[in-house]
Amino acid sequence: MTPAAEPVAPPAGSPGAARPSDPEPRGIDVEPVTAWITDHVRDVVPPLAFGLIAGGRSNLTYRVTDAAGHGLVLRRPPVSHVLPTAHDMAREYRVMTALSPTAVPVPATHGLCTDDRVTGAPFYVMELVEGAVLRDRAGAEAAYTEDARAHIGRHMADTLAALHDVDVDAVGLGDLGRREGYVERQVRRWTAQYREMGGPESDNGALMAEVALALAAGVPVQRQVSLVHGDYRLDNVVLDGDGRVAAVLDWEICTLGDPMADVGLLAVYWTEPGDEPLLEVAAPTTAPGFASRREVLDRYATTSGRDIGDVDYFYAFGSWKLACILQGVLARYLAGAQAGDQGSVTGFPEIIGRLARRAADALGVG
Repeated sequence: MTPAAEPVAPPAGSPGAARPSDPEPRGIDVEPVTAWITDHVRDVVPPLAFGLIAGGRSNLTYRVTDAAGHGLVLRRPPVSHVLPTAHDMAREYRVMTALSPTAVPVPATHGLCTDDRVTGAPFYVMELVEGAVLRDRAGAEAAYTEDARAHIGRHMADTLAALHDVDVDAVGLGDLGRREGYVERQVRRWTAQYREMGGPESDNGALMAEVALALAAGVPVQRQVSLVHGDYRLDNVVLDGDGRVAAVLDWEICTLGDPMADVGLLAVYWTEPGDEPLLEVAAPTTAPGFASRREVLDRYATTSGRDIGDVDYFYAFGSWKLACILQGVLARYLAGAQAGDQGSVTGFPEIIGRLARRAADALGVG
């Protein structure tokens, strides 16, 4: 397996540190949104203050604070340049609501608004889960001792195994997507989206296309159907004080499919000391004490009882898919779709190229 990439896209649903309250934050029509929340969420005391949560590069996420100091989270799509079928608020809300009685930790959902007249797009409101969201090595070292860090990988693997053990029919998600051909469909979909979002900002189209062809030609047999989160990584979860997963966030691309897709992507993000970095900020898992990538994978295999012999293929698939996603992020930023979040994307073309090369190396192409 080639070295894993560092996290390159901060989470789109973490509680995190919100920006200072804005009287009229972009993407939020304060008066009608306040009225809707007050009507649909119990015990909310107006007026409400809205602050954009720093880091989100996909759906926009706001911390909502009422007059009594109680917090909520509001999620809505980007302000513009939204791909067809992407940023489905109803889907994300439905998945978290269905998972609430299971062993998978998710924020409690409080209400879904599908009336675009309220603030220009659908949105939903959910519980604010307090805890640590690890985005870099410094944050990991500040939040947890070295001994505590040693257990985080085990908790991540166990939570992912719990997700893949959910009976999709029993929780009412059996119709969330087609059950077979998941990877084939994903390769087709992301190939098309990369083509749509590509342009002069990226010079990686030929290699990305070559990897797509290799992925399509070598799809492993799908042994099981499960819920697939689609973006399971450390900075898409909230950890409690002991390093256990308190909430899994960012369900916008969750569907039915091959659970190994989640395992491969977790391997992509589980950067080890000595791996070639993609960003100046070191990944949290490079801090002393974290389990190795192999240990995390082995823990998942033991807990889930699944054969992970195809993990290198899914590592390549995860690397390539992440490159496709980042191309979309880059395109949205260039189109001005983010609500004031000025995180740098200047290095994205190089990052996309590195991810494409790692995928190609894992597949033995290019």
